[in-house]
Amino acid sequence: MEKAVNEKELHTKENSDEEIIDQEEINSNLDAVKEQNENQSEEETNNTKVEEKAEDIDNLKNQLEDYKNKFTRLSADFQNYKRRIEKEKSDIYKFGSEKIVVDILPVIDNFERAIKAAKDNDKETDGLLDGIEMIFSQLVDVLKKHGVEEIDAFEKEFDPNLHHAVMQEEASDRESNIVTEVFQKGYTLNSKVIRPSMVKVSK
Repeated sequence: MEKAVNEKELHTKENSDEEIIDQEEINSNLDAVKEQNENQSEEETNNTKVEEKAEDIDNLKNQLEDYKNKFTRLSADFQNYKRRIEKEKSDIYKFGSEKIVVDILPVIDNFERAIKAAKDNDKETDGLLDGIEMIFSQLVDVLKKHGVEEIDAFEKEFDPNLHHAVMQEEASDRESNIVTEVFQKGYTLNSKVIRPSMVKVSK
């Protein structure tokens, strides 16, 4: 009887020990699962952070590229502005005297008419004529010095950029579209036409 009781107690103790072992194993497994979940969660968090950082880097790269493009455009605009200002300054220097030159041209015309009339009508005024021609020559030289040039039109092919045709005539001895007579001389200022030649043209 005592032996049976001892065996029962022994069996009960063994079952109790097994339960304790099972509980410890369960707890260990739970801890392992918990740790695994924590590691997995931490890894997912790290992956999310890496993705966010990568996205931030891409955004920064795009912003940098946008700023570079804007800077390039602004730089090009500034260079164009500088060139335009330089050209305007150059044009002011080259053509600033245009108005006064245009106003002087009728004086040149009158000088030429006076010289021609004196040569045609009065041979006794040669001394006066020489003086007038000298003044006229000086005036023309001053204008040339400042970029004024006479347009060579007579017997040249008609050019609407240089000539203003006011008459046409039949000319069998010339080709068509040739300047046969100049009524009023044309002039350029630094290669810019400030007054076209007034001409007669063959047809």
